[in-house]
Formats: sequence, C-alpha cells, structure tokens
Amino acid sequence: MLLRLHQVSKSYQIGDTTIRALDGVSLTVEEKEFLAIMGPSGSGKSTFLQVASMLAEPSHGEIYLRGAEVSTYNEIQRAHLRNKEIGFIFQSFNLLARTSALENVMLPLFYAGYGADSNTAKEKAKVMLERVGLGDRLQNTPAQLSGGQQQRVAIARALINDPAIIFADEPTGNLDSKSGEDIKKILRELNEEGKTIIMVTHEDDVAEIAKRQIVFKDGKVLSDSASKKKGKK
Repeated sequence: MLLRLHQVSKSYQIGDTTIRALDGVSLTVEEKEFLAIMGPSGSGKSTFLQVASMLAEPSHGEIYLRGAEVSTYNEIQRAHLRNKEIGFIFQSFNLLARTSALENVMLPLFYAGYGADSNTAKEKAKVMLERVGLGDRLQNTPAQLSGGQQQRVAIARALINDPAIIFADEPTGNLDSKSGEDIKKILRELNEEGKTIIMVTHEDDVAEIAKRQIVFKDGKVLSDSASKKKGKK
C-alpha cells in the first residue's frame, strides 16, 4: 500500500459558516495505480488533491504514505515530503515566466540540495525534457512555448525527483484537443512505466485513461470503480 486516507475531513470557516469540503473520506492507493478523481464543482475533488498531496492539512483523520503517518507532519516536514515524494502537474502549468525550460525543471533539485550550477542537476533536467519530447527547447522560456509544450515542461519538473506519486490537477484543462491528446499519451506511458498517478479531471474522455475512477459528491466518495471490480469477483 502506497497511500492511505482514513476518515479524512477538511473544513473551512467563512464568516459564521463552516464549509465541510471533505467529509470522512477513506481510501487506499496501491503502487502503480492510475486514479481519476471526478465530480461536479464543489464536490471536494480539488480539496482531496490538496489534502492527499500535503498541500493542505486535514481537519480530521489520518494520512499514511508508505506506512508513515504524514498527516502529523509540520510544514517544514510536509515541504520536504512534497519535494522528495510527490510530483505536481497543474492546469495553469505554474512555470516561472522568465526562466528557461531547463531551469524550471531543475527547480525541485535546488530544494533537494543541488547547486544552481550543478552539472548533475542540468543533466537530469535535460534527460527529463528529452523524455517529454522537448530536448530541442531547453533554453526557451514559457512565453516561447505553446500550452502543450509548457505542460510537458511541468511534467518533466514533476518527474525530476523520481516521486512516489504524481498528482495532476486538470492537466489537459487549458489545452487544445491535439495537445490534450499528447499529454494523455504521456500520462499513460508514465503509468505503464510504473508511476502512480492521481488525476483530478471533469472530462470523461480524460478520466477514461485512468484504470480507476473515483467520483466525489458533497465531500464524500460517491463511487469507486475499484470497489465495483472487487464486487464482481
């Protein structure tokens, strides 16, 4: 078991109103799984991604990664965990605008202790960019790249520290159909190579590339295709 959430809830206070974005969610993720997290706006799917990836603390419940209870970690410990064990792919790419593709991909390595002029870091970033088909765009800034190319830079950055899990938040949401297909292909290939991927999406055709679909509603798991498959055995 790679990731386990047990009775996880997340609440927000807005004035006198308490919003329960996650409500007692329990699920497990095995290594090499590919999950699609779905549901209508306000269902809790984005909050689930933030909490499960350690970007936000749960209000209640426990989260375990590789058997360690990470939900008790402080912010410094969570930041270290995110940099070492978790890769992020965002809808808006989240690239540094004035920084080259190579330097954007190298960024997590700086936090891991590599120097800005480290030849090892540059070589690792170059290999990752070649892996996503951008070996000829190392020095291009985001403004010099298409949306699909920017997302491929983001994928290379997510892979650079060989994370245990990749969290993808609407990875094709800002892309045209051709670029979206390219990103779907890369995600499928990464999963086939053994990467664990948890992807939030509202698009059915994107969710179909995942091997397991989980639908959220009102902060709870409404359905889980893995549970259905178990029931058929």
